[in-house]
Amino acid sequence: MRLDDLALGLGLELLGDGALEVRRVVGIEKAGPGDLSFVGHPRYAGHAATTRATALIVPPGVETPAARLVCANPYLAYARALALLHPQPLPPPGVHPSAQVDPTAELGPGVHVGPLAVVGAGARVGARSVLHAQVVLYPGAAVGADCRLHAAVQVREGCRLGDRVVVQNGAVIGADGFGFARDEQGRYHKIPQVGVVVIEDDVEIGALTAVDRSATAETRIGRGTKLDNLVQIGHSVQVGQDTVMAAQVGVAGSARIGSGVMLGGQVGIAGHISVGDGVVAVGQTGITGSIEAGRQIAGTPAMDVRSWRRNAALAPRLPELLRRVRELERRLAALEGKG
Repeated sequence: MRLDDLALGLGLELLGDGALEVRRVVGIEKAGPGDLSFVGHPRYAGHAATTRATALIVPPGVETPAARLVCANPYLAYARALALLHPQPLPPPGVHPSAQVDPTAELGPGVHVGPLAVVGAGARVGARSVLHAQVVLYPGAAVGADCRLHAAVQVREGCRLGDRVVVQNGAVIGADGFGFARDEQGRYHKIPQVGVVVIEDDVEIGALTAVDRSATAETRIGRGTKLDNLVQIGHSVQVGQDTVMAAQVGVAGSARIGSGVMLGGQVGIAGHISVGDGVVAVGQTGITGSIEAGRQIAGTPAMDVRSWRRNAALAPRLPELLRRVRELERRLAALEGKG
């Protein structure tokens, strides 16, 4: 693609020869002729002066011998450039002969249903959506337009996905929530999970992630939220818009998570609590109580991230501090004995 066409497509200022061609996007340390790269962090700014790339996406003020596409948010422009230079091919519309589509199901125009996929009674699939091999839509499930469900995804009965939703391999939407009642003999009795899961527009759900259905109402994932691989969302959880959760986050039932929240890997959230808008939780944070909006937290139980860092820095010194305290106690006891 010509650089001037790419700049126009990305809406960026071009400094350099617009007739140059770029074929792919590559990291700045390995980029060569014909490659587009970017400087997204100050530690890579030094590479801009020596790069062999044909062009770079850079923030204002970065100098480079390569042609420049100038952008205040190079990482976002890099993502958009990837989409333009490396478009993901879509399989052709149609239903594979080995797939099973119930006669009462509704498939919109341009839908692809892959090998061994199953679309149950009354299920609906919106225009141009793709169901890859072995995807299963239970009866009454609904998938919006321009969605992409990768191999072995399962969407259980009555659950609803909005438009432009991406679900990676093996994820399960709408499995039964973990609900059991215990009787006097200590035996557990299943609480029927008769609610649904609602996934709003532009959500992406990672591989092997599970979003459980509600007992009676709905579990909801808000517009634009992104869930990484191996995330567990319990029954009746409500997640706001544009929230991100890294791998192995676990959210217990009936928790409420706001919009713009960022949860690092292996964060655990107790049930029936609220996490306010804009909260940032460092990886492995244990959130056992409600957190007000805008806080940055870490540790278990969760605390202000600055306090956690101070505590973490102190922890390796604790054995020595304990030894010194015991020595001081011994000396004090000796002095008191002499008195």
